[in-house]
Amino acid sequence: MNIRAKVIRGIADEPILKAKKPKGAKADTLHSVSVPRETRRLNNGRGEDRHRLTNESARISWNGEQLNVELINLSGGGAMVAGAFEPMLWDRVDLHLGNHGTIECAVRWIRENRVGLEFAHETRLDWPSDQVATVLRHVIEKTFPHINFPESEEVPPLPQPVDRRAGEEHRRAARHPLVWNGTLYHDYQTSPVRVRNISETGALIETDAQVRVGSEPLLELTEAASVSATVEWAVGDHAGLRFHSPFDLSLLSNSKPTVVVSNPWLKPAYLETNGNDAGEEEDRWGRLTLYELREELEGFLKH
Repeated sequence: MNIRAKVIRGIADEPILKAKKPKGAKADTLHSVSVPRETRRLNNGRGEDRHRLTNESARISWNGEQLNVELINLSGGGAMVAGAFEPMLWDRVDLHLGNHGTIECAVRWIRENRVGLEFAHETRLDWPSDQVATVLRHVIEKTFPHINFPESEEVPPLPQPVDRRAGEEHRRAARHPLVWNGTLYHDYQTSPVRVRNISETGALIETDAQVRVGSEPLLELTEAASVSATVEWAVGDHAGLRFHSPFDLSLLSNSKPTVVVSNPWLKPAYLETNGNDAGEEEDRWGRLTLYELREELEGFLKH
């Protein structure tokens, strides 16, 4: 059918000009245009390395020494550091990020001068052990009612004597499987946080939110336990808080922590090897079960 026939006869069963097919991106989608890639992706660039750091340093305690190290990565429950020390797999290392920022770690892998550290999973409570034991007992009784503490006449035998020269340190070293989470109110935002450690004067928190150094947020752990603070430092997804007033540990008695779920940090893809390393060994980052913790607390409270 030609154009003259269409105009004279008024035939409109077929458009004079056919509509063109749309090109480019659709208005409401971002995946409608394919972008050719010159080379294939050689590794997984997502996830674990999103908190890669530059020009960051930290201090570690290892084998009775205090050492300065380069902090390369801090994410996903672990850190990558480089420095002049030669630890063994599963060595205990304390990583000091700043005030209120000490994290207990275990060496999970070693390659050249780089060391992968896995953070302790549970929340560290920095109070005298007898206070911690009392609060943990109350928390367990409220949150896990199926775990019953024995009555006084059913108290289990006292544990074997320990070296009193390290008595307090021994009690502080007792592990527990509980993690406290909270909410941070800051800069007109509300962000969930994980409490890595907490003391009377401050806390170390982990959060995906951007926390501004110098801001004064409110950390809420329960409806009855909240404390105002100042952000003293922020590195990666961790931040150190200094409390404006002393925090009372007993306020955690009415809280409901969660039980540790092991989610070990994996080193970035570019450090993967085909050989066996610490990441492939059996997880020896031990902690007490709730039942073992009950027995430990009974022993502590009877001393």
